Formats: sequence, C-alpha cells, structure tokens
Amino acid sequence: MEMDRVGVCSWSLQVKSIGELQSLMTLTGATQVQIACGDPHHASWEEGEDMPAKALDAGLHMTGTMLGFPGEDYTTPQTIQKTGGFGDPDTRSERLERFQWAIKRTKALGLKDMMLHAGFIPEPGDPGRKGFLEVLAQVGGLGAAAGLTIAFETGQETARLLSATLKELNCSNLKVNFDPANMLLYDMGNPVEAVEILAPYIRSVHLKDANRPKVKGAWGEEVPLGQGQVNFPLFLKTLKKIGFNGPMSIEREVGDQQGRLGDIQHGVRYLTNLDI
Repeated sequence: MEMDRVGVCSWSLQVKSIGELQSLMTLTGATQVQIACGDPHHASWEEGEDMPAKALDAGLHMTGTMLGFPGEDYTTPQTIQKTGGFGDPDTRSERLERFQWAIKRTKALGLKDMMLHAGFIPEPGDPGRKGFLEVLAQVGGLGAAAGLTIAFETGQETARLLSATLKELNCSNLKVNFDPANMLLYDMGNPVEAVEILAPYIRSVHLKDANRPKVKGAWGEEVPLGQGQVNFPLFLKTLKKIGFNGPMSIEREVGDQQGRLGDIQHGVRYLTNLDI
C-alpha cells in the first residue's frame, strides 16, 4: 500500500523528548506522527511548556494530538470503565479543565485535530446518559470555539451506539478516531462492519491489531500488525471504499521501548507489502 498517509503514535515509542522522537521516527521509517499532548500523567515531555515550540522547530509532520486523563486505569476493562474519559461525574469538572489545557496545546502545535477516549457511553434509557451527553456536547462546543475537530476513539462501545450518539449530539466537529483493534480488545463488534457504520464520522485511524478475549469480561490480546483478527487487507479496502483519505497512525501499546520499536518497524514493512 502507499505509505504517504501512514505515521506513528508518539506514545507508542515511549519517548520523553522531541529529540528522542525524531531519532526513533527515523528508525521506524514513518514520516508523520500523532503526538501526545503530554502532561505529568500521560506521555510527559521533558520540554514541558516549551514542547510545542521544540516540535515546530524540529519540523515534525504532526497530524493531531492525543489527550489522556490523570487517573485513567487500564488494568482491566472494569477499571477503565470506572475511570475512563468523562464517565465518572466526580471527575468531569477537572477533566474539562484538562481538555481546555489540551486545546491550547493543540493550537500551539499548529494543529486542528485532537483525539481522546470519551469513556464508556451509556445506552439509550440509561439514567446516566443525559449527563454524559451534556459533557460531550460541552467538549464539542469548546473544540468548535477553538476551531478544532475532536475525535472520540472507538472500542469502548459498539459502532452503532457511537454512531447514534454522534447523531444525537449533532456537533459537526465531533468525529471518530477509528481503532480496529480496540473493538476486538473490548469485544465490541466487527471492525470492518464498524467502518461502514461510522463512515461519515471517521477522521483518523489507528493501525493496531488484536485478538478477541477468550474469557468474557477480560482483555483481548494486542499483537503486531497482521498477526491478529483485524483482517487488515479487507479493513484497508473498506476504508478506501468509503472514501477515507485521512491520516493513519501505527499504535503499539505492549512491551518495552525496543520491543515496540521492532513491532512498529514490522508494521511498516507489513503495510508496505500489502497490495491495496
């Protein structure tokens, strides 16, 4: 496949400085990056508040930012359901503040796209849904006021629930960062079918592979690209079919830095050799 739109996620490389990111990107063969906003809790940068200026000076081709929240716990699916995104009413106020900080950082980087996990979206009829959607509407409004597109990452709900929620919110700048592996890790449906369902909203894509959990309620297994159940040839053909032409970033969240680097290099080779 053509690799001009394929990049890497900075946090997958576990880098702590812009210089280190530059060095490892050269080793991966990727030419663009989805970059972590960075704070003391998630993928922090040694440059601190000077990070945006350093990244711009380095000439990095950045496609968007990724925001993580303090207190998110991915130990089990159950812990992230309690702590992820805007799910917990008790943390919504501070997380909206963190979101506004991330807006400023994204704009300082000269970018117009931010990705994040919204949290586990309640089903229609759930008493918690109204308050949850009100917060997501605030997120959309704050993003729109700053000229940003906000993309919620897939996986913690079915594609149909996410699509219905975005339709209900009716915020033109709320989109989707599509991660096919997350749908398998959380056991939330078929990634290829989900592409068709979410087609109008897909803004960016994470290239990650996984196998479904063997035990209900447990994590699935993340694996290197092409070694899991995503079916990347069909997945990429379906993205092409719906007319998606946005950035795609290889993400790897398992292993140490060298192991991740090797798996990302493998991913670049794997994708290069696909006849798509």
